[in-house]
Amino acid sequence: MLMNGFYSLWGLITLGLLILSVYALVHAALQREDAYRAADKQTKPFWLVILGVSVAAQLIIPMMLLVLAGTVAAIVYIVDVKPAITGVGGRGGRGGGWSSSDGPYGPYNGNR
Repeated sequence: MLMNGFYSLWGLITLGLLILSVYALVHAALQREDAYRAADKQTKPFWLVILGVSVAAQLIIPMMLLVLAGTVAAIVYIVDVKPAITGVGGRGGRGGGWSSSDGPYGPYNGNR
C-alpha cells in the first residue's frame, strides 16, 4: 500500500519534470537565433540539442540520473537564458519601452 503511493508520487514528480523540460524546449525553439547572440548566451542549436536530448532521455529512458541532468539543463535555461533572451527581444519584462513616469495616456513629464 505504501509503495503504491510512493510510485504514484514519483510518477507525478517525473511528469512535472518532463513538462518543465518540454516547456524549456518549446520556448527555446520559438526564439530568434540572433537573440541568443545579443544576450551573449550559447547558440540556439546548442540549447535545442541539449533540451531535445533531455526530453528524449526522459521519455525513453526515465532513469533518475538522466531525469536529474535534464531537469538541471531545463532549470538553467529557464532561470538564466530565458530572461536574457526576452530582455533582448523587448517582449515582456521591463524592456517594452515603457518609462516609470508613463501614465495611462502617455508620459506625465510633458513628453520630455
